[in-house]
Amino acid sequence: MQQRVSLITLGVGDLGRALAFYERLGWRSHPDSVRGEVTFFDTGGSVVALWAREKLAADSGIVDSGGWGGMALAHNVGTSDEVDAILAAAVEAGASLARASASTPWGGYSGVFVDPDGHPWEVAVNPGWPLDAEGRPQLS
Repeated sequence: MQQRVSLITLGVGDLGRALAFYERLGWRSHPDSVRGEVTFFDTGGSVVALWAREKLAADSGIVDSGGWGGMALAHNVGTSDEVDAILAAAVEAGASLARASASTPWGGYSGVFVDPDGHPWEVAVNPGWPLDAEGRPQLS
């Protein structure tokens, strides 16, 4: 298996609400999305999908306990101003702020918002992971 993640599917309680939230953040669904069933976003080398939580659980062969799944997503940016702007936009779009932006012990700057379905997103500047021209972090 190659060291790569191709698709991240977020299980959502209300697809319309979830789609509206991500659209308010500026994301645009891919034409291959199936209206009312599944939404795909091209995220520059991987795909993020929104799909009904119960369908995702059934398809994955797991029992959904309804709790947090022990995973967080992250979006790296180049400046602390970008972190602050994205957190503010996410809250304006309907997210809750889980952790206000601040300097980190590892020399970066980050904060966390939680989307309407409970998926935490860290927005961070990590000086140890410079971004390439496409905004992808480069592990050094």
